[in-house]
Amino acid sequence: MNQHDSLLELWQVSKRYPGVIANDQVSMQLEKGEILALLGENGAGKSTLVKMIYGVVQADEGGILWNGKEVKITSPNMARAMGIGMVFQHFSVFETLTVQENIELSLDAGVVKDAAALRAKIIELSANYELKVDPDRYVYNLSIGERQRLEILRCLIQDVKLLILDEPTSVLTPQEVSGLFKVLRTLASEGCSILFISHKLKEVTALCDRAVILRGGKVSGECVPANETPDSIARMMVGSDAVLSERYHKRIGSDEVLVTRDLTVPPTNPFGTGLNKVNLSLHRGEILGIAGVAGNGQEDLLEALSGEDTRAEASNIVMHERNVGKLNAGERRLLGMSYVPADRLGQGAVPEMSLADNTLLTSARKGLTKRGLILPHKVVELAKAIIHHNDVKCHNAHSQAKSLSGGNLQKFIIGREVDQEPDILICAHPTWGVDIGAASAIHRQLIELRDNGAAILVVSEDIDELFMISDRIAALYEGQLSQAVHTEQTNIEQVGKWIAGGFINHDDPEEGLRRA
Repeated sequence: MNQHDSLLELWQVSKRYPGVIANDQVSMQLEKGEILALLGENGAGKSTLVKMIYGVVQADEGGILWNGKEVKITSPNMARAMGIGMVFQHFSVFETLTVQENIELSLDAGVVKDAAALRAKIIELSANYELKVDPDRYVYNLSIGERQRLEILRCLIQDVKLLILDEPTSVLTPQEVSGLFKVLRTLASEGCSILFISHKLKEVTALCDRAVILRGGKVSGECVPANETPDSIARMMVGSDAVLSERYHKRIGSDEVLVTRDLTVPPTNPFGTGLNKVNLSLHRGEILGIAGVAGNGQEDLLEALSGEDTRAEASNIVMHERNVGKLNAGERRLLGMSYVPADRLGQGAVPEMSLADNTLLTSARKGLTKRGLILPHKVVELAKAIIHHNDVKCHNAHSQAKSLSGGNLQKFIIGREVDQEPDILICAHPTWGVDIGAASAIHRQLIELRDNGAAILVVSEDIDELFMISDRIAALYEGQLSQAVHTEQTNIEQVGKWIAGGFINHDDPEEGLRRA
């Protein structure tokens, strides 16, 4: 590689925080027009590295070269002025403003001369890159994929030379992923460099020219993804001795244990979706996967099934042949239901409370109390057992929940819920933001629970994960549920169409709402 072809070069960059070295003498370079993957488990140092490139934090040691000249990037404003754009995992857009108004708010002075020029620029760039973004549409009407295209457009208007994307495909349908990759390849062909952070290694092998792997804050390897498999890249990330997920054998469930009958609830907020005549059945000894892009009624479904939302009619939800639509979460737990919510810190665990106290929250019936009094030693014993069995990395059972990494807290919460030996487990986004090693452990745990006869419903935006662990699969779109089919009788393309509403027959409003 010729020195003058490098757009960005990091030279022995280090960043320390109290008690941790986030980046330890990281050196890497990014060529003009190159799509580079930055890979690593949670806590490997990817976020800190990217924040230094984008000017959010400054390096303690080392240097950053831009077009061969050393620079100090002191703020995101300076980064944008240099031509560095970033699309974060969680989009920063105002729902009640139009596309053009959102872009206008984020522009630095002097980028365009007036609103008319900006509008023309949006239309021109949108057409050039097939972004299909209308400047006059309100953001609350946009799909997640369209919102992401708005964020990319915002960077393009600033004349971007380096585009950083953090987990860009985690909220997209397979079809939207294809569209995004087309845009990124076009940008790269025009000389724009792209730094692509992702957990989805199949996408990395399909898109990226080169990959740099971080482990424990250091560069542990580099590869050409096209010459590797997702499994061989995973091994570089986690080490050769880690146990990774596999294709698990599929099972056909037995008795029906949870049924919804025309489950309909209105949305809880103005931008919500609600549920529209959802019919599903969950069987003992199976995993039913519910696919879908965020914002299509997943939260409404989880709240209705877990008992957090009791607005449904009693007969809309049937558990063990009993109408439970009006029973609250505690009453459903007494009937054998466990729940892993989407929001780990706040809903799944109380941040300031210890792991022992968080164990007590849902396990009080497991001999942890006597005559109304808590038995502290029993609580700590159970918490220690959950920590040990699930390989939760923490100081001890008295550690606050908020002190754990996302992956370790998720392993703890799932371990706590599985320990209840539930008849029914409702599980939201089991491996969201969790690294490969922890995700594999969680998958094995769910499969073992299924094999012991539990009925498990998994809601996830990761379609690959659902195909890996689900026995049957269905899709949720705008509060409506497709039929459920055996995973081996469908494919990702078919389910991808369902995720985008392809199962709904618009001539017949009842079509597509069949019994799952």
